[in-house]
Amino acid sequence: MNSILQLKGRFEQRSNRSRPGSPKLPKGKSVSASHLRELEKQLERILVYWTENKDIRGALVSVHYKHIVAKSNRLKILLSENGKSPTESIRGAKFVWEPDQKGNEVQKHVFTHFVSLQAIEKSIDVLKKTASIIEQYYKGSVPSEVIEELGEKYHFNEVSKTSFLKTVVDGFYVERFDIDRATEEITEEAIITIYQTGVDTKRLLSKFGIDIVDDRIIDGTTLRLNPDEVKLLYNNASYLIAMGVTDFSEISRDDVLDAYEDMEEDAGLLIPHPQNEPVIGVIDTQFNEKVYFHEWVEYKNLLDPNIPLSRKDYEHGTAVSYIIVDGPQGNPELADGCGRFRVRHFGVATNNGFSSFTVLKMIRNIVASNRDIKVWNLSLGSKLEIKPNFISPEAAELDRIQSEYDVIFVVAGTNIPAGVTKKNMRIGSPADSLNSMVVNAVDFAGNSASYTRIGPVLSFFHKPDVSYYGGDGTVYTDKMVVCKDDMGAAYVAGTSFAAPWISRKLAYLIHIMGLSREVAKALLIDAAAGWNRRDDISHRIGYGVVPKHINEVLKTPDDEIRFIMTGASEEYETYTYNLPVPVVDHAHPFYARATLAYFPQCDRKQGVDYTSTEMDIQFGRVVAKRGSTMIKAIDDNRQSEEKQITLYEEDARKMYRKWDNVKHISEKIKEKRVPRKAYDSGLWGLKINTKECLQKRKDSLPFGVVVTLKEMNGVNRIDDFVKMCLARGWLVQRLDIENQLDLYAKAEEEIEFE
Repeated sequence: MNSILQLKGRFEQRSNRSRPGSPKLPKGKSVSASHLRELEKQLERILVYWTENKDIRGALVSVHYKHIVAKSNRLKILLSENGKSPTESIRGAKFVWEPDQKGNEVQKHVFTHFVSLQAIEKSIDVLKKTASIIEQYYKGSVPSEVIEELGEKYHFNEVSKTSFLKTVVDGFYVERFDIDRATEEITEEAIITIYQTGVDTKRLLSKFGIDIVDDRIIDGTTLRLNPDEVKLLYNNASYLIAMGVTDFSEISRDDVLDAYEDMEEDAGLLIPHPQNEPVIGVIDTQFNEKVYFHEWVEYKNLLDPNIPLSRKDYEHGTAVSYIIVDGPQGNPELADGCGRFRVRHFGVATNNGFSSFTVLKMIRNIVASNRDIKVWNLSLGSKLEIKPNFISPEAAELDRIQSEYDVIFVVAGTNIPAGVTKKNMRIGSPADSLNSMVVNAVDFAGNSASYTRIGPVLSFFHKPDVSYYGGDGTVYTDKMVVCKDDMGAAYVAGTSFAAPWISRKLAYLIHIMGLSREVAKALLIDAAAGWNRRDDISHRIGYGVVPKHINEVLKTPDDEIRFIMTGASEEYETYTYNLPVPVVDHAHPFYARATLAYFPQCDRKQGVDYTSTEMDIQFGRVVAKRGSTMIKAIDDNRQSEEKQITLYEEDARKMYRKWDNVKHISEKIKEKRVPRKAYDSGLWGLKINTKECLQKRKDSLPFGVVVTLKEMNGVNRIDDFVKMCLARGWLVQRLDIENQLDLYAKAEEEIEFE
């Protein structure tokens, strides 16, 4: 078996040298004056409404596009003001599914902007003048050929050439303008997110008879409202509501058999006293301090002391902490080689359910007060399905925390509630958290468990990330063994009990092996995906089932070379063309795959455009042509080439996972083995292009990459690879498990001063 290699060296950084050219229409397309006139009339109606309704000191305008649009094809001039890009006024985004001209259901983008009335007036004026030019000089319709060749031929005084071109292009992509209103009726206590406007939230709500205190507000615009307040808001200002969900999420009910095995009387002797083992954070129901492993768990009940607690309130949380501390002892078939972990357990819920909003307020304080903990296990989830148009408040808060703190959450993928017969039930919050590692369950044969729910999130993002063994079936041998109280061993099944095993592996990789959270996440996903992963990733299992033993993650067969790289994106391009893959007979006899992971900032107010940063990965042979250097990517990714192929946003998302924070590219192993031609340099390259959804990021963004090369003829070429890397200036370290264990033990020793 080969150890993983850690390559440390220099990544080059380069800003984006390309500059946007003159606005153009897609080839063969045209824009009619009648369509621009219709957009003009719609804005006039919207202007009249907001002139009469002055509650928000401006206007909310929803822009309905004809399909999913890339950032480069969104508004250029319409709704702009004071020279700023219209994207700066976006307050929300969503998908809608509507019929096209042929009657087919089409997925479309809708963006909601908050603008001044003057911005609407200017937009009406430029639409009117542009439509007049098209009517007078282009017989009512201007085609792409005219737009492309306009250049010096432009001689109209009504509006500048740039404004004319931008208005035409805006008109091509925009289907209509409207004032969107929330229509879903919520009759229970709810978490409502309103659009950010020019008025303070509390002052704005008071206009509609809703008086709210700061304790019921998160991030300025997400509110906890009672049923009467929800009704007032829907009746008086439904245009303000960006998204709303019922504020009552119950713990995912795992099918627990009420059967026990007596534990030995000296069970406490089966586990040693804790020393300096890594600590994993658990946010769950309460913990039973009478169990045999109680010394390993530091427990704090965060509920109001006046809330009565029953025996049931301790079972779920205790079982989760048991798996993290001592799971392999009761489940030897799942022995993972990770040892034991200490737990810091925070009881935030009871067995009967909990307020999502209350837990939201708790989680940030918990993480901020326990900065030594890097891995947090959250096996709580909602019985309700996630919404197709927006991220849940719970998931959004987890994503914000993970982008602000150097931590990672492991979240259970939630179970189908008892009595629900719906097939393909969507996962429940907070399993829609994109930065988190979301875990679904499989049975002990590796098949998707009967109770698992499915992704994707926002109809696009891959969730769950991976799956692990959670038990299933009706007999004890198909269940997982846990200790949930002082009565003995219990047999359970559920995603709640699959997630802690992944928390163990992540904590091992981060604390014992000294890896970043980005690399640790990428390693587990890469190991789960393996070779020959289907292109249509399963939204039930994710990228695959994570191997049981940590050695299967940290070691590879003799015919494989796996190396990891870390870096930070500071400019548009982060790259190296300096990876020396061995050459045999003028060819590279290797299959290749790569996994990229990063933790972007996320903004729930942006709806479906939730992640703010896109990292596009290219990995493959370096080719020098006509004085320029490029990478011939193993997945033929050409998004970032200067003369790139025409690619619609929908295709970029499907083919290259655009805007996803995990990228996995892999070749298939074929019977006919054809080594790749080695170009003159014999080098391979890795390039990451970083794009921002809204505005330029101020800080660098770390990433982790895992690359695996498989020798086609079964030959072990790792030593050749190491020598070549050293010769090209790379610092190469073999991740030896025993050495890392010794280093961790030494680092955690307490020094006594005499």
